[in-house]
Amino acid sequence: MKRLAALSVDLDEIHHYRAIHGVAATGSSRETTVYDVAIPRFEALADAHRVPLTFFAVGADVERPANAATLRRLVLAGHEIGNHSWEHRYDLTRLPPDQMQRQVHEGAAVIEAATGVPPQGFRAPGYLMNDRLAEVLAASALSYDSSVFPCPAYYAAKAAVLAAQRLGGRSSKSVVDTPEVLLAPRTPYRMGRPYYRRGSGLLELPIQVTPRLRLPVIGTALTLAGPALAGWLARQVARQTFVNLELHGIDLLEPRDGLEGLARQQPDLRLPLARKRAVLETVIDVLRARGFQFVRLAEAARELGQ
Repeated sequence: MKRLAALSVDLDEIHHYRAIHGVAATGSSRETTVYDVAIPRFEALADAHRVPLTFFAVGADVERPANAATLRRLVLAGHEIGNHSWEHRYDLTRLPPDQMQRQVHEGAAVIEAATGVPPQGFRAPGYLMNDRLAEVLAASALSYDSSVFPCPAYYAAKAAVLAAQRLGGRSSKSVVDTPEVLLAPRTPYRMGRPYYRRGSGLLELPIQVTPRLRLPVIGTALTLAGPALAGWLARQVARQTFVNLELHGIDLLEPRDGLEGLARQQPDLRLPLARKRAVLETVIDVLRARGFQFVRLAEAARELGQ
């Protein structure tokens, strides 16, 4: 069987992070830094290592003409654009069905209008999934979903951070859902009902965790870990035949990109760009040395969904 690896990048803009941390924009804030600064850095990384990327775009952000032009450029360069919903509502799974459908369908429509290509994949804001959202996605023209993150460490850390923010008097748009997601498979499966059981529904490509302990293997965890520990995490997940590495645009940003205020709340943002790039290069090198072929998520879905 082929050994496949996919690198995807969620294009959450800076205002989404301020919403998480409950902080206001400052005079130095640059609200379009992900598109203007991070994406070119990811393009350079992809070109240097011959790795196709899957970018998940928030529909409302694509209304900016420069952002739409960026997505068109990415598609022409051989990258994939997935749907990260219309407004990146962290409470997406709590919306009525008609509003949930609007978030999914309008996100897809604006991406297709910008790129000429309908998105084949979806990723929910905050990795939140439930049966109602799974039904909406199953009725859409999608090949796969990649939202489920069955990671106990992430779930516990998120709950603790949000509790600390509330105690400190800061509100957050982020949401902690039920722990049912921790019961989901850590490898690709077709969603059943409930969504965290195997069935015959839409193909789910879970966010990467390690075997056994289910440690997070995502951009934030990898950059905080540093190259050596990131290499160890990559070797753990290299035991399987498919690796789904999820990153964020902020994973190649640093405070001097005009994000000094946000860096006080976002620990991984304080790390130097050179370290972040070294971490990602280490992971790519480890997987490639173990025979993995790097593909877009839609390509992985075609192989795994057969």
